[in-house]
Parts: sequence; C-alpha cells; structure tokens
Amino acid sequence: MAFFLKKSTLKGRTYLSIVESYYSPQKHGGAHRTYKSLASVETWKAKGIDDPIAYFQKEVDELNKNNKNKNSLKISDHSPELYLGYFPFISMMNKMDIKKYVDYFNLHNSFEFDLYELLSSLIYARLVNPCSKHRTFHEVLPQLRDGVHFSYDQLLDGLEFIGNDYGKFIEIFNEQTKKFYDINTSKTYFDCSNFYFEIDREDDFRRKGPSKENRKDPVVGLGLLLDANQIPIGMELFPGNESEKPILRNVIKKLKDKNQITGKTIHVADKGLNCAQNIAFSKENGDGYLFSKSVKSLPEKEKTWVLLDNDDWKDVRSRGGTLLYRYKSCVEKFPYTFEIDSKKKTLCFTEKRLVTYNPKLASKKKYEIAKQIEKARNLCYSQAKRSEYGDLGKYVDFIDEDGEKAKASINESMIEKELKFAGYNMLVTSEKDMDDIDIYNTYHNLWRIEESFRIMKSDLDARPVFLQKENSIKGHFLICYLAVLLERIFQFKILDNQYSTHQIMKFIRSFKVVKGESKYINVTASSEFIKEFEKMTNLPLTNYYLTERQIRQIFNYKI
Repeated sequence: MAFFLKKSTLKGRTYLSIVESYYSPQKHGGAHRTYKSLASVETWKAKGIDDPIAYFQKEVDELNKNNKNKNSLKISDHSPELYLGYFPFISMMNKMDIKKYVDYFNLHNSFEFDLYELLSSLIYARLVNPCSKHRTFHEVLPQLRDGVHFSYDQLLDGLEFIGNDYGKFIEIFNEQTKKFYDINTSKTYFDCSNFYFEIDREDDFRRKGPSKENRKDPVVGLGLLLDANQIPIGMELFPGNESEKPILRNVIKKLKDKNQITGKTIHVADKGLNCAQNIAFSKENGDGYLFSKSVKSLPEKEKTWVLLDNDDWKDVRSRGGTLLYRYKSCVEKFPYTFEIDSKKKTLCFTEKRLVTYNPKLASKKKYEIAKQIEKARNLCYSQAKRSEYGDLGKYVDFIDEDGEKAKASINESMIEKELKFAGYNMLVTSEKDMDDIDIYNTYHNLWRIEESFRIMKSDLDARPVFLQKENSIKGHFLICYLAVLLERIFQFKILDNQYSTHQIMKFIRSFKVVKGESKYINVTASSEFIKEFEKMTNLPLTNYYLTERQIRQIFNYKI
C-alpha cells in the first residue's frame, strides 16, 4: 500500500485528495481508493496556507513513512516456517489406527497429556528435523501444523513410559503393519550396531565395549530384525559389552515367538555374525542361513578353488556389456567346530558355497590396501612404537618386541595375500537348491539393514545420546525405530521402491512453507520426487502460494 496526493481541476478550481493504492484480489491487480478528501487549493489559500500542495504533500510523506514502518515484519520468538513433509506419515498412522491402541494405555495411567499425541509428534519431529529433546520441544514441535499440548517435563515423562514398555509399542505397530501392509517372514535380515554416550562413567546399561566408531565412550547395543521386504519387525537393546553373536540367537528366537512365526526363516547376516553356534542354532530350529565368509580365512584347498580360473565362472554384465561380477558355486559337506558343555565338537553340514568376484570392489580394495601400506612404510621409517601401528600391524614384521621402539619391516607376503583376494567374496548357505543369482541378490539386500542403521544414525541423528535414564534412552531408540519403520513402509509399500531413501528423506526435510499475511509461501526446492509425488497424490505440492484450505487438504490426504 502507498499514498499519493491527487490534484483534479473542476470549473477553474484545483481540488486535492489523498489517495491510497492497494492490491485488489477481485481485480487481480492494483486499485485506488480515497483516503481523505481535501478542499480546493483556493480555499486553503484563503485560510492562510500559501502553498497547500506542498503542505499536504508532507502529510502524504508522513503517511507513507508510517505505513512502511507498520508493514515491516519484525522477528518473533516463533519461526514463521511450517513443516509439511511428514503429512504422508500422519495418513499412514491414521490408516493403521495406531491411536486406538495407544489410547488403551490411558485407561490405567493417570496421564495429564495425550500419550498418542506425544508419541506421534516425536516421530514426526524426528523425521523432519532430528535433534536433542530440548531443541525438539522448543524449536521443532512448534513448527508442526497443530503444535503440541504437553510440557517439556511431560515429554520426558512420556518418553520414559514408552521406553519402559517399548516392546509393546513395537508389537502394536507390527500387528497393524501386518494387517494393512503385510509382513513377509519367509526370510529375515538381522544385524547389530551400537550407539555411544558422551559420559565418563558406565552404568548397568551403558557399558564400554567395541564401538563402530572406535570411540572409548560407553555404548548401548541394538539388534534390528527386518522382514523379507526390509520392513523392520523387531528391535532389541542390550548393554554395549555383550557379544552380538548370542544376541542374534536370542533376538531371533524372541521375535519369532512373539510374532508366532512357525515357518522356515532364512537368517541372513554379514561375516561378523557368522559363527558355528549361529549356524547350529539355525539348524536346530528348522531354519536356514545365508552368511558371508572371509575368503582369506579359508583352508588352502578352498582358497585354491576360489582362485582357480576355470569354465565354472559365469559373468554378469550390464546392458552396455560392462562386467559387473563373476560367480561360481559348489555343494559339499563342510566341518564346523563349536563348544557343547565346555567340550569342542565338530559337525559337518551340507552347504552351497557361492564365490563372487567384483572388479569394481577389487579396484577399491587395492586402493585402500595401497594407502595402508604407504602408511605402514612411513611408520617403519620413523621406527614408531608398536602401539601406533594398530590395524596396520598385519603388514609389518616386528623384530624387537621388548623395546620402546619397534624395529619393523614390511611383510611382503601378507601384502601379496591381501592383493590376491581383493574383490573376492564367499556366501555360504544351507539352501542347496537356491539359485546362485537368488543367493547373491538375497545377501546383497542386506545393505538395506545397514542403510536402516545409517538412517537411524545419520538421517534421524540417533547418536550421540544425551538422555540419562535407561527407560528414557529406550524411549529415544523406540522413536528412531518407529521413524525408520514408517519411512520403510512409505518407500517399499506405497512408493513401490521407486525412489531412494535419500530422495525421500530430502523431501520430508525440505517440504515446508512460510506463513505470509494471507497465504503460505512454499519454499521447497523443486525436485523430480516432489513433481512425481504431486501427480500421484493430486495435491498442490509444487504451488508457490498455498491457502489454509490447501494446507488442510494436504494434511487430510488419505494414502
């Protein structure tokens, strides 16, 4: 809006008025209206004002100045931004009727807040902007469409409550996921990871153990079980000093019992969880297994077979003819030694072993080995302490084991061995009749589990954890787990795995608007995903301006 002095002549006299210009929605453009009618110039001169035009121009200038100050937006305590990217998950939660079952907890607990509102809003906040619980409450939750109706202390109390019963909440989501989106347990994927805590002292739950980040802080272990379509179906937390290998057996047994899974389950895991006890456990329970095995640790006879360049190899190439990988397989009986009642016992299992060679992986591995060798050589030249070599020690022969400085030389035979097996991998399975390509594809779907941990650790910022109470920590991981679950259902069941996790998470984080005077302004950057999702939903996701009605339309969308 702006003001100006209008002059019009009628019957030889000059009349003045102050006119306001403004935007007219009806005309879709500028319009004028009289702000103040003034008498003629001659009338004002008769009243003693020598220059009426200059006199009233000062009034117009003052009006424009005040109007400019009035329309200048001032910063406030609350951000004008509003997150929209979590709207698909509201629809999914409504479709699965999660609120109905969470509300049952209110019957026997005297909550002064809505438990479902607390649980769902924490999940949405974790998806759109993962951060500490303090920042979540004060910065993120106010930018959700409906805000929240609980205090920060109630947030912490609610988090502790859901952490104490986190298994029940997982069970609720599992049952509803099974009902509306299907859970396929014909084979399951399992892996473990850990999360560090920036504290000095251990407690019964946070214990010092091997850390994925090689940190010395106390950690908590987390086992994650996914179904055949990489949908999470179970989570188990355990103290960080416990071994992951028995956890595999305990978690799978517990989750199979809880979900009434009686059919055969193929346990798929990386070489870190491959041990005789886990293989025996699978056999005892009528299940199968598919593990990765280190080629370098094989007996010499099997190493010779792996490296043998014969006609057994089959090539898999891209459409352009580029070699992607080679593979060959055999079925034989293989021995496994493990302890039973403190006594070692050897059993033979008939297995299929599939060896693969990936030229791209070979190049990457050789590059990494070259970097490590160069570092080891430099340490040898400086005669560093033995403790400074760490993992590089495998490339070094130590001569003086007692001295302060290690007299060392490069172990050329070890380097030759490492380079020889670069790019090779072996898969071991109980499923003798399983097709070689199916074995390869099934194992390589294991990256979905690792991606789930990456989502939890990076996208959902599950680490480091600053909460202190054990149940609050468990509640925190439950929120992260449920966020991963909803993202996976959205990715695989709704979007039919047509988009990557990165594309989906980018949309969830970036789709937001800024509230203007009468409309919302969409500040989201355009992408192929949002354009395709707009076509799929028939929602105005790429509009620059969004009205309150359109915002309601987005949040009321039913998947």
